[in-house]
Amino acid sequence: MIDSDGYRPNVGIILSNGEGKLLWARRIGQNAWQFPQGGIRSDETPEEAMYRELTEEVGLGSEHVEVIGATRGWLRYRLPKRLIRRNSKPVCIGQKQVWFMLRLLADENEVRLDLTSHPEFDHWCWVDYWHPVMEVVHFKRDVYSRALQELAHHLGYDKQELRQIRDALRR
Repeated sequence: MIDSDGYRPNVGIILSNGEGKLLWARRIGQNAWQFPQGGIRSDETPEEAMYRELTEEVGLGSEHVEVIGATRGWLRYRLPKRLIRRNSKPVCIGQKQVWFMLRLLADENEVRLDLTSHPEFDHWCWVDYWHPVMEVVHFKRDVYSRALQELAHHLGYDKQELRQIRDALRR
């Protein structure tokens, strides 16, 4: 499902533990790390898609997490020209995402990457809050930064801390 502007609707999942660390996952067979994310089907709400993707990608259900926040609207990123499939119709130029901030309620041993026949990830770890902005593939950095800035207060970051961190990231 691609919208009239060429963006595929998608959800992003930021899963935090009790220490404010975030789940960071490595794409299977690659040295590419990211937050869990996935497309929204035409018959799903963003929240329904988030729970489906959470189960498919990291093996967690609604009973394992608490939703503590979501972005107010769509955050968009464009794909690099080399990744745009011009021969598919409609042409997808990028993704528009609603991001959810979750808190893990279960033991971390409940995280399972192998529950589907085609796993997305082969490894995961906990990372500091701003680590993903510096490590994710370059064309997703702005969206990651905007999502983390918008949702940071749910984990107790105040506005001054956000400004200092944002300024440090710009250097």
